[in-house]
Parts: sequence; C-alpha cells; structure tokens
Amino acid sequence: MTNRTKLTDRQYVVPFVLITTLFFLWGFARAILDVLNKHFQDELHISITQSAWIQVTTYFGYFLMAIPAGWFISRWGYRRGVVFGLTLFALGSLAFIPASAFGSFLAALFVIGCGLTFLETAANPYVTELGPRETASSRLNLSQTFNGMGCFMATLLVGQFLFSEGSSGDVSVPYGIMGVVVLLIALIFSRVKLPEIVDSPVDDDAATGNGLSDVLKNRWFRFGLLALLAYEVAEISINSYFVNFVTGTGWMDKLSASRVVSLALVIFMVGRFLGSWIMRSVRAERMLLYCAVGTVVCMLLTMMNLGTVSLIALILNYLFEAIMFPTIFSLAVRDLGPRQKKRAASLLMMTPIGGCAFLLMGYMADHASPFVPFIIPLLGFCVVLAFAWRLSKAK
Repeated sequence: MTNRTKLTDRQYVVPFVLITTLFFLWGFARAILDVLNKHFQDELHISITQSAWIQVTTYFGYFLMAIPAGWFISRWGYRRGVVFGLTLFALGSLAFIPASAFGSFLAALFVIGCGLTFLETAANPYVTELGPRETASSRLNLSQTFNGMGCFMATLLVGQFLFSEGSSGDVSVPYGIMGVVVLLIALIFSRVKLPEIVDSPVDDDAATGNGLSDVLKNRWFRFGLLALLAYEVAEISINSYFVNFVTGTGWMDKLSASRVVSLALVIFMVGRFLGSWIMRSVRAERMLLYCAVGTVVCMLLTMMNLGTVSLIALILNYLFEAIMFPTIFSLAVRDLGPRQKKRAASLLMMTPIGGCAFLLMGYMADHASPFVPFIIPLLGFCVVLAFAWRLSKAK
C-alpha cells in the first residue's frame, strides 16, 4: 500500500460524509453510560455491581437485535436500516422523559441499544465498501474518529451537567435533547439517496454461500469475531469503570474524573485519526499488532498500583486501543463478498454484549482492591494481540 492510495471514490464522498455523522451519534449515546453509572450509584445508593445493569440492559439489545438487523439490512438496504435504527434510537431517548417519573430507565436503555445495533450494523460494513479495498481499514478508522468525538462530548457535557454543584441531575434532560436531534437526523436520512452496494457475481458467487453458516466457515472471520468480542469486553469495561476507579482510589472527585475521562477520549479520538493516516502506508494487521502490545503493557502498569504512573498508563491505553474496533472489523470482513458482509456485520455487532463483563468487573471492585478488576480488560487485549500476531504472520 502506498500513500497515493485514495481513501474513497469521488461518487462516494457525500455518502461517506453522511454515514460518518452517525458514528458521532452512537459514540455520544454509549459514552453517556459511563457517567450515568456513577450518577445512579450516588443518587440511588447502589453498588457498582448493581449499577452495571445499565450496561447489561443496553448491550443485551445488541445481542438480541444484531441478527434481525442484519436480515433487515440485507432485505431492505443500508438506508432503510439507518432510518429504522435512528427512529428506535430517538424513541428510546425520548422515553426517558416519562420514565423519569417512575425512576426506571432500563426499558428505554434497551430500546436505545436496539436502535444503535441497526445503525452500527449498517454503517460499519457500508463504509468499508465506499472505496478501494486496500484502504477499507483506514476509511473505517477515519469514520470512527467521529465516534471518539461523540464519546468525548458526552462525558464532558453530561458529566458537567450531572456532577456540577447545584445541578438537578435530571437525566431526562440530556436524553430528551438527544432524542429530538436524532429524530431530525432520521428525517434527513429518509429524504436522501444513498447508493446501495450491488452484489457482484465475481465477489460473491454461489460457490461461496451467503448464509451465516457459510460466513462462519471463513477462519479469519471466526478469529476476528472472537477478537472483536474480546476488545468490546476490554474497552467497555474500562470506560464503565474509569470514574469509579479514580474516585475509589481517592485520586480525584466525580467532576474531575468526568473531565479526565473526557481527556482520555480526546486521546482516543486523536488515536483513530492518526491510525487512519498511518494505515494508508502501514498494513492494518501490523498496526493492530503494535497497538495490542501497547494496551497489554498499559494494563499491566495500571494493575501494579504505581500511583501517577498507573493513571498515566490507563489514559495512554486509550491511544493504543483507538484503532482496534474498526481495524478488527475491517480485517474480519476483508475476504468476504458484499452480501456476505451484510450477514457478517450482524454477527460482529453482537459483540457489544461484551459490555456485560462490567458486571463481573463491578463485583470484583465491590469485593477486592480497585486494581484487581483490570485483569478482565488485560485478558481481552491479549486475545486481540493473538489475532493480530497470527494475521501478521499469515500475511
């Protein structure tokens, strides 16, 4: 691959820009959970383990809805999948307004999770198709940069709203605003035309098969599916535990913690931008290998309870993990045809169920040292390291 390899084709520039805006939306929605978790612990006087059901409810929606989303998109196309996902996302967000009267938000979070599943199942494989195969990882990393921007904005703005002195702490306010914005974006997508990727007999002939069982016959896809699940376990667990960890160790208060995690997510966003640029000249599997080594080292340093060094290692981990989701995703589907990618995406989008691992991490935090729970993301990053090493060796 050379630096002259184009990122996308001219006819796909507008669709690429439009789809990339969606990455910001679901980054914002998922990152709110990281501050919402700590907020509910203090407001409802519950443990970390109990508050972990926020993540479980949301990411269980991914697990249940991923395959139906893949079927819907295969039948009706990417654009309708996006519009339907945005509609569910908006309805779940607006449901926070009546739910606040009852003090139970789990049903609304589940609906949001279902909507995000449709968005991610449509957008991720669609971006990999909007240009040359050689730059698919770079292209997806660039789109995912805006996912990092959404995460940063969510923790900064919502954290400031919930944890500032004198704040009402009414979570229906940010969710209500988000619901209205998402509805407007759904209206825009219902009016625009997005080019559908046409299945080609050359890329996706009858001999390869198009069912889920046929997709699973590809050994690199199976390994990529496992690696993506392991990454989701690590990434979501760290994000969900961050505020609890730095406040539990006495390093800072809640408001400061929300600002520091926002800084970490800025680093995460920068990491994706740099990764997108670097992978135009460095093979994606090689880049993934380097970053996987970095995350493993950072987790080990964090667990060693070295004070400031551990905190810096935890923040630096966001730089190394930044390129992992889009890179693993694009590598897992690289050898599949267009129709197979739609089905493969539905399996890959089941992996956020790994966020439920925070339930175990919360249990460890409630019953052991605050540093012990990092064994879970450490193991997850080790699986990613094995995938990158095997793929690099094969290539």
